[in-house]
Amino acid sequence: MYKKITDELIWVGGNDRKLTLFEGVYSVPYGVSYNAYLLKAEKTILFDTVDKAEVLASKLNDNGVKVTLYDTSITPASEILSECFKYSNLVIASTTYNAGIFVQMESFIQDLVAHNFQNRTVAILENGSWAPTVAKLVKEAFEKCKNISFIEKQVTIKSSLKPEQIQDIEELANEISKSMAKNTETVETTATSYDENSLFKLSYGLFVLTAKGEKDNGCIINTVTQVANNPTLLTISVNKQNFTHDLILSSKKFNVSILSEEVPFSVFEHFGFSSGKNTDKFKDFTDVKRSNNGLYYLTKFTNAYISCNVIKTEDCGSHTLFTATIEGAEVLSDTPSVTYAYYFEHIKPKPIITQSQSRVWVCKYCGYNYNEDTEKIKFEDLPSDWVCPLCKHPKSDFELQ
Repeated sequence: MYKKITDELIWVGGNDRKLTLFEGVYSVPYGVSYNAYLLKAEKTILFDTVDKAEVLASKLNDNGVKVTLYDTSITPASEILSECFKYSNLVIASTTYNAGIFVQMESFIQDLVAHNFQNRTVAILENGSWAPTVAKLVKEAFEKCKNISFIEKQVTIKSSLKPEQIQDIEELANEISKSMAKNTETVETTATSYDENSLFKLSYGLFVLTAKGEKDNGCIINTVTQVANNPTLLTISVNKQNFTHDLILSSKKFNVSILSEEVPFSVFEHFGFSSGKNTDKFKDFTDVKRSNNGLYYLTKFTNAYISCNVIKTEDCGSHTLFTATIEGAEVLSDTPSVTYAYYFEHIKPKPIITQSQSRVWVCKYCGYNYNEDTEKIKFEDLPSDWVCPLCKHPKSDFELQ
């Protein structure tokens, strides 16, 4: 059966009074009725009484918002839980059941709270035939979590979605979109002068970062930090020009091999002085194994490795900051971890002083020489965003020989 409600909206429905169990579980002594709506707009959408979330997802997609939908009655809670930590906004779309939240959704929310879910924005889409209570109960559950904010617009649907409520869902989608734009707002920075040598007083380690996409790749990084222990979270900072950076963005996982003081300069040359975009860094490199996540880690010159899943990314200009959970780790030796100071003092070759009439600028990190006579451009005339062709450090990290 169908009925035209407006020029853009058509109702399609039917009755099944012989059905005694809904989804084979819940008793329905009077049978069920099926209601669906065909929305004809820029996109044609067919949705039924359990597809309100899909209508909202469609509106968000129209606003350019990336959306992932999960059904708590089908998808394992552990999978949804892991995904929730990857996004800034969460929409709880649930029906009222026995004056409470639908069983699977209630269990899922309890899991979120138990895993210290925080610093997120939550929107609520509730459904119920008589007295919906989902919104109130969800807010009460999240009171135990830190820095959870709720979208002011709240949509309540009693049983089936009415044509006039499509506007309410559009307004909810718009508010969610606005909140995401606010969360990702770019912070303007003011250029100030400071002694750049002070940054060399910071202590850094050195690591081989590995990831996989169309092929395996690895690069050298110096920023790996444990930022929390409940849950245990790591952050890594990766230059956007590195091929490994793009692999992590797409795969959402990586391994960190912690280099030891035994590491030779050749490892830094191998993983730091060439790009994986045109080089297979693992073709002839045999001192590796795959961890349980399928990625390589170094077995030599490494005292431990850590496998991680990305839950959050933050644009930091030249670099991206990845926040990740730990999925596996193993200590490989007791040799001390190499630091930047140790690298400069004991591993990096000392620059060879050459007698030349031209001016030669030397990278303080990898030793690359920029010869003005050979390059035909004065170093001062290079663009401000020019970087070392080997290690990708900025122009400011060069010294005149």
